[in-house]
Amino acid sequence: QVQLVESGGGLVESGGSLRLSCSASGSGFTFSAYDITWYRQAPGKERELVARITSGQIRTLYADSVKGRFTVSRNNAVNTVYLQMNSLKPEDTAVYLCNARWGASDALNYWGQGTQVTVSS
Repeated sequence: QVQLVESGGGLVESGGSLRLSCSASGSGFTFSAYDITWYRQAPGKERELVARITSGQIRTLYADSVKGRFTVSRNNAVNTVYLQMNSLKPEDTAVYLCNARWGASDALNYWGQGTQVTVSS
């Protein structure tokens, strides 16, 4: 059983920063082999991709709305991915969820429960 746990969310003023963590655990789970993606979902809106960091040869991808403000990184030694969020805006308010997926597999595709980020104006 693979478990993903997000942490680091909270309430911050506009222009502030937060650092989210996504920690993974599970018997036989090879964290380094998984692409990790951060998504967010605001009330009444669809879930959207925020940032992704790949396995192997590391590549990163960002939504246009967060480019230059958010940075995704990973530490495979501790099975954790981070999302550094700077210059936060009220429109960044959402539940942030992390996803671990092995390639395009539907079976090896795991989600955390999410962490709330609220940015006040």
